[in-house]
Amino acid sequence: MAGTVEGSIVEIAADGALISDVTASQLVDAPRDESVTICCDEHETHGIYEVENDHPEATFIAVLDGAGRLTLQIIGMNASELLGIRVGESVSVRW
Repeated sequence: MAGTVEGSIVEIAADGALISDVTASQLVDAPRDESVTICCDEHETHGIYEVENDHPEATFIAVLDGAGRLTLQIIGMNASELLGIRVGESVSVRW
């Protein structure tokens, strides 16, 4: 069953990760594989991962943080600075 969740970036973490208002409870029906597409501004990634993962440096990924919020990050880098994304930017999750 296809689904969509819309939200926005509500906070920039100290490391530059982009924290959204999309929660784990909103994503309960979303698969955790690469059939999920997450878009923010013109940037796109696939899949929702655990905070601890083995992606290589500079990979743009979506994770559910410890508080259950969808967070976009670039491994080892400041996503906000590199992508130019600020608080208020829209986020969409589709599957």
